[in-house]
Amino acid sequence: MTSHEFTAKTNELNNLLYAFALRLTRSRQDAEDLMQETAIKAYKYRNNFAEGTNFKSWISTIMRNTFINQYRKAKTRRHLNQPTTEVTQNIVSKNVVANSGEQTLRMQEMQRMLDSIGSLYSVPFLLFYKGYEYQEIAEQMNIPIGTVKSRIFTARVKMKQMIGERRGA
Repeated sequence: MTSHEFTAKTNELNNLLYAFALRLTRSRQDAEDLMQETAIKAYKYRNNFAEGTNFKSWISTIMRNTFINQYRKAKTRRHLNQPTTEVTQNIVSKNVVANSGEQTLRMQEMQRMLDSIGSLYSVPFLLFYKGYEYQEIAEQMNIPIGTVKSRIFTARVKMKQMIGERRGA
């Protein structure tokens, strides 16, 4: 289908398409936007239109699918944005008091665990935790990289065991 043929057929159905868009959106401005979006998509894919088939049905289907996709996208965005406003209201509230007590207790407990596994394992583990790479830790401690990996792994295993014992108690 050539551009001229497409334009002629679309202009013939303009009033029908606008009425359909208005029925879907229930808003003049949204109906006009939907018309424009449909025209762009239909023009882009005009070569997919099979000659001899119903052009009105083809373009109406494009309009309906475009509306459904926009509706779903808007619904998802509303859903995702809704909790953000609630969080923002809590942050803005002047009644909120910062409390880092729980975090402090966790860090103290973690430090006790690190102390109990010994510096042989805790030092490489802490360096890795702080962001150093295996090679940097190996150079700093003057030990092979394989030993660094092994000690970090062992520290993780021991700490997991201690955490499991504390939860079970």
